[in-house]
Amino acid sequence: MAALKELKERIASVQSTLKITSAMKMVASAKLLRVQSSMEALSEYERRFSDIVAALVSDPDVEVASPLTLEHGEKRRACLGAPASDSSLCGAFNANALREAVSAVEELFAEGFSRVTVYPIGEKMVQGMGRYAAVRGEKQRNSEAAGSSVPSGEIDLCLDYRHLAGRHSFDGIIPLADRLMEDFLAGRCDRVCISRCHFHSMGRQVPMREQLLPFNRVSRANVDRTTAVDYILEPAPDTLLDALLPSAIRIILYNALLDSITAENAARMVAMQTATDNAEELSDDLTLEYNKRRQQAITSELADITSSAEG
Repeated sequence: MAALKELKERIASVQSTLKITSAMKMVASAKLLRVQSSMEALSEYERRFSDIVAALVSDPDVEVASPLTLEHGEKRRACLGAPASDSSLCGAFNANALREAVSAVEELFAEGFSRVTVYPIGEKMVQGMGRYAAVRGEKQRNSEAAGSSVPSGEIDLCLDYRHLAGRHSFDGIIPLADRLMEDFLAGRCDRVCISRCHFHSMGRQVPMREQLLPFNRVSRANVDRTTAVDYILEPAPDTLLDALLPSAIRIILYNALLDSITAENAARMVAMQTATDNAEELSDDLTLEYNKRRQQAITSELADITSSAEG
C-alpha cells in the first residue's frame, strides 16, 4: 500500500508539472505572436530604410561623409551589445546567445582591440558574461606568469541596460543606441557590434552578429535594386545623412532586440511543448503502473480472503 501511495503522489506531482508547462507554453505562444507581428512589421521598414541610407552612403556620384561611417585609425576599444533572457526554461537559447557573445569578444581581441565593453541585456547574459570575464582574467594572469599565449584584453560590463530583455519598446532602446553613437563619435569606442540569436524558424534559432558602427550597410542592401533606384535628394545629401543615419542605427538595434525576443519565445515554446509531451507520457506510464499494482493488491487480498474461508 505504501508503494501505491507513493505512485499516486508522483502522478499528482507530474500532472501539476504538466499544468505548469502547458500554461508556460501558452504564454510563450501569445508573446511570440505579439513580438513576431511587431518584428515583421518593422523588418520591411528597417530594410527599406537601410537600403536608402546604404545607397546614399555608397553612391559614387554623391560625395557625403558622416563621422558614423568613418573607420577610426586605431583599434583600441570596441562595444558589444548582447541580448539574452531574464529567465531560463527556453532550451539552449541563453547558452547559444552567450557562446556567440564570447566568440565575438575573442575575435575582437584577436583583431587587436585592447578593451571590449559588453552591454549585456537580460540577467542570464549578465551572469554568463560575468563568469566569462572572471575566468578569462584568471587565465590571462596565469598565462602571463607561465609565458603562454592568450590574447590580452580587458572586458568591461555596462549593466545600465540589462532591463531591456523581453521589452519590445522602441523608446527603451533609444538611450542605448544614443550612448553607443555618442561614444563612437567622441572616440571612446572604435567599433560597435551586436551579437544575438536570430529567429530562423520555430525549431531553429541561429547565433549571429553584425557591425553597427562604423555604419556600412551596403552588404545588407540589395545592390541590384539600390543601384537601379534614382533617388531625388532634398535637402542636401550631407543634411539628409546626418538626419537619417542616427535613426537607422536606432531602428537596426531595435530590430535586433525584437529578433532576439522572438527567438527566445520560440525556443521557450518548443521547450515547454517538449516538456509537456514528456510529462504526459510519464503520467500515462505511472498511471498504468499504478493500475497494475492496484489490481495486483486487490487480487492478492481476494486470494487471502478465499484461502481463509476455505481453511
